Order: sequence, then C-alpha cells, then structure tokens
Amino acid sequence: MGNDKKRIAPYRIPHPGEVLREVIGELTVTEVSARLHVSRVTMSKILNCRSAITAEMSLRLAAAFGGSKTFWLEMQSRYDVQKAMEKKLPKIVPFRKAA
Repeated sequence: MGNDKKRIAPYRIPHPGEVLREVIGELTVTEVSARLHVSRVTMSKILNCRSAITAEMSLRLAAAFGGSKTFWLEMQSRYDVQKAMEKKLPKIVPFRKAA
C-alpha cells in the first residue's frame, strides 16, 4: 500500500450536478433556482459542476425532489473523496498508539 501510484476508483463517480441535471429534466435553471430560493448563478454553478452541494442545498433538494435529506451531500462527499484520491498526497507518518 505504500506505493505512490494514483489510486482511482474502479468507476467514475459523477459530480452531483450531473445527476441533478438529469433529475430536473426540462426545467430551466431559473425555475429550479426560484423554487429552491437560491440565485440562478448558484444553481448554474452546481449544474455545471463548478460548485459543490452544501448541507443546506442538500436539504433544499430533498424538499423539492423528495428523497433523503443527506442523499445529495453524501454524493458530493463520495465525489470529493474520489477526486482527492486522484491527487498525490505527501507521505503521512502515523501517530503511535498510546500505551
């Protein structure tokens, strides 16, 4: 496990914005942002994968589209971990366990 090769997930985890684009279907960014009470810019950034889903946005999406209040946030977390795994980390020396 101590090699420096990039660790990549066996499959690509999509940004939540990609999934949200499928969910909203034919609705416009203006319609969705108005319904969620967020700016059009905020919604556009999420849908174009340039901004992350926050805890508050996850709650708003669950209220609007149904489902778990943590679904979108968990998807964002999985995406973020995948992206972090693609980067080279410095060598981390573990702490010793206390006796």
